[in-house]
Amino acid sequence: MPQASPRGTYAQIADSLRRKIEKRAITESLPSEAELMTTYGVGRSTVGRALKVLKADGVIESVQGAGWYVAGTGDRRPLSEKVTDLLRDDEVKVGDPFPSENDLCKRFGVSRTAVRSAIAQLEGRGLIAVGADRRRRVRALPAQQEDS
Repeated sequence: MPQASPRGTYAQIADSLRRKIEKRAITESLPSEAELMTTYGVGRSTVGRALKVLKADGVIESVQGAGWYVAGTGDRRPLSEKVTDLLRDDEVKVGDPFPSENDLCKRFGVSRTAVRSAIAQLEGRGLIAVGADRRRRVRALPAQQEDS
């Protein structure tokens, strides 16, 4: 981003993201706030202000624990539900290693904090646990979801 701007850096970032959405360079989920900070070379509060502008304009919406999405698109379920779906995969068995925090961050495009929160929920439900080797492992498989 250019250094000093009479309009404000957050407004420039909001405009940049709006253009990317209009040009369909961003079609569903936005990059994480950490990625936006790196991309635009700004701090969290500046990114936060830009996202608030777009949210107020109805361009994007946020989902607690899941991230920011172009309005009207994306999987709005909490991250813990998305991660639980990994355990429902037919190939996952009790005792199998659970994906690393880094792998989950990349797969779902969310922050490490969001991933840690989802993992804590799964641990609380007894689905995963830390093994003797200090790696998380599948402890139990979730019940299969009902088809709607």
